[in-house]
Amino acid sequence: MIEETYAVFAAWELDRPKRENLDRLRAENFIGARSATWLRDVAKVVNRRFDPAGRDRPLVVLAKHGVSLDEWKPLLLWHMTRDEFLVRDFIEMWLFDAYEAGTFRIRSEDIEAYLSGIRERGAIVEHEWSEPTTERVAAGLLKISVDFGLLRGSVVKEFASYHLPERSFLYLLHAMRDAELSPSRVLSSSEWRLFLMRPAEVEREVLRLHQFRKLEYQVAGSLAQLSLPCTSAREYAERMVA
Repeated sequence: MIEETYAVFAAWELDRPKRENLDRLRAENFIGARSATWLRDVAKVVNRRFDPAGRDRPLVVLAKHGVSLDEWKPLLLWHMTRDEFLVRDFIEMWLFDAYEAGTFRIRSEDIEAYLSGIRERGAIVEHEWSEPTTERVAAGLLKISVDFGLLRGSVVKEFASYHLPERSFLYLLHAMRDAELSPSRVLSSSEWRLFLMRPAEVEREVLRLHQFRKLEYQVAGSLAQLSLPCTSAREYAERMVA
C-alpha cells in the first residue's frame, strides 16, 4: 500500500485529528480506491501503522509537498518498521544475510525455515501458523521487498540494484541521531540493512557528502564526529520541502 499511503498523506490535514482524517477518507475516497473493501483496508493500515501527528509527521509533510516517491519510499520503510517486527527482522536478518552470501534467486519456500523460528526471535505469534499461513506470510514478505525495490521478479525473486537516494540517506542519518546514537553507532547501525547497505558503504557515502560539504565527518582513531545540517529528522524533512 505504498502509493495508497502516499496519497492519503498527501491529502492529510495536519490540523485535524487522525480519526477525522480517516473518517473523511472513508466518506470521500479521495485516493480513488477501487472498492469499498480496499478503501477500508487502507484506512485500517494507516490507523494501525502510523502516528501522523507525532512520530510519522515527516512522512505527511513530505507527501503533502510532493517529494518524489523514490525518495519517500525508503523513509516509509524505516518509519513503518519501528513497529513492524516481522518486516524489519526479515529484511535486516534474513534478506541481508542472503544478499551478503551472494544468493541469486529467492523463492517463498526458502524463507519457511526462518519463519518457523520467528517466535524465538521476538515476534508475537498468538498461535502456530498452518502451512498455508506460512506460505502466505513468506510470499507477502517477498512482495514487500519487491515493492520497496530491494528485489525484483514475480514467482522467483532476484536482488535488484538498489540505491538509496541522497536526501533519503541524509534523513535517515538525522533519524538515527535522534535516537541518541553516537556517530560510530549511527554508521554501523543494523538499520542500514533495510537498504542492503554495509557499514563500509554507509561510511563511504558519509565521506562523499562531507567532501561536498553537505555534512561534517571527522575521524581520529576510534573517535568520530558527525555534524548534520539540521537538529532533527523532522527539521530536515521541513528543509527538504522548503
